[in-house]
Amino acid sequence: MLVVGLGNPGSKYRLTKHNFGFWVLDELVEKSSLKWQSGYGDYLYAKQKDLIFAKPTTFMNNSGLAVKSLCKHYSQNDVIIIYDDIDLPLGTIRFKSNGRSGGHRGIESIIYQLKTDKFDRLKLGIALDGYNMRPSEQFVLKPFPKQYHQDIKSVITESVEAIEYYLNNGIVETMNQFN
Repeated sequence: MLVVGLGNPGSKYRLTKHNFGFWVLDELVEKSSLKWQSGYGDYLYAKQKDLIFAKPTTFMNNSGLAVKSLCKHYSQNDVIIIYDDIDLPLGTIRFKSNGRSGGHRGIESIIYQLKTDKFDRLKLGIALDGYNMRPSEQFVLKPFPKQYHQDIKSVITESVEAIEYYLNNGIVETMNQFN
């Protein structure tokens, strides 16, 4: 099973909303007492038996290249992608079993490279009341305002619990429990 968090590499983007998927994955890896290692492609990974956590080191719009490389290297078709969603309010998490990209360029890249939209997802809401979120390219590449930091910690904690539940119970039961 591959658990992939999306984001952009480098310190310039480390605290941006677009890296929410990375933050959840970092917490999962830390909680599992694992360490990030350089992958055999454009990604970092941490492995626990048949479970592989991964963060692409490509930029968001090329995430599909890393996910394709991961799937090939580990002979995996079971994938869940964790990523930010500008159409959901901060504090909302939503599991989805397949479907189109919803305009998310990282997901578009993965669908294109894998030649399928049949993979599981965990979407993390980043929309903020009273903030102009368009153009979305500018909004997602900025950090969250400080007053939301506690909300972000809560979402990360809930997302880690939800992913652990997903790994034990599958997508349908997890959607019923968390959506």
